[in-house]
Amino acid sequence: MSADFIVVIPARYASTRLPGKPLVDIGGRSMIEWVYKSACQADASEVIIATDDERIKDVCTGIGAHVELTGTHRTGTDRIAEVAQRLGWPDEQIVVNVQGDEPLLPPVVISQTAELLANKADASISTLFTSITSKEEWLDPNTVKVVADNKNNALYFSRAPIPHPREDGTKETPKRHIGLYAYRVRVLKMLAASESCELERIEKLEQLRALWLGFNILVAEAVEKPPSGVDTPEDLETARKIFFERIKSGRS
Repeated sequence: MSADFIVVIPARYASTRLPGKPLVDIGGRSMIEWVYKSACQADASEVIIATDDERIKDVCTGIGAHVELTGTHRTGTDRIAEVAQRLGWPDEQIVVNVQGDEPLLPPVVISQTAELLANKADASISTLFTSITSKEEWLDPNTVKVVADNKNNALYFSRAPIPHPREDGTKETPKRHIGLYAYRVRVLKMLAASESCELERIEKLEQLRALWLGFNILVAEAVEKPPSGVDTPEDLETARKIFFERIKSGRS
């Protein structure tokens, strides 16, 4: 079935590794503008940017985006929950959280995430993964890994290299988690009303709160493999090179 969904892009100015991240220049545009442009090419009924920073708000309203100015929140999920509450969305409305540091995210995977949840009535949250093909990526703590059960429900997410083979010759291909989620509004509200758990605080991964609370997170392989998001200055330079090549070839 085709999903009816809304995209919300949570964006905050503060970042330990890359301050002012949403507003950094990539190919003559701010990173948040590239994220917004990608989200607008998905099949969403609406795309909203949620931020607590006036500088981000000014840039985003300048490109014609719908911006909701929020309070200060621990996570993007909490920020989106405030927007959902304020705008009075019904409990069964599907909302896709597109993180503001994913300028290379293909629009098709945004739609895929929403449809994954829409097609599984008993799922609370949906998200995507891609295969990890190098040892460097597997060992990188900036690459979040996920393991799932035989019904494609997430068992755990970690910055550590999981699953960790005790012996050589394992056939399990590690999975890189893509930071993209679809929720129903009722789940968003419950997540936002809950305190963070110890696992979430240790790993700095907000999806662990959902698992700790007993929500099932449905996972699937992305139909198109996106490059990694922008977490570090090195990631930013990589993204700039990719956009330079796209702009040069007329594909941006």
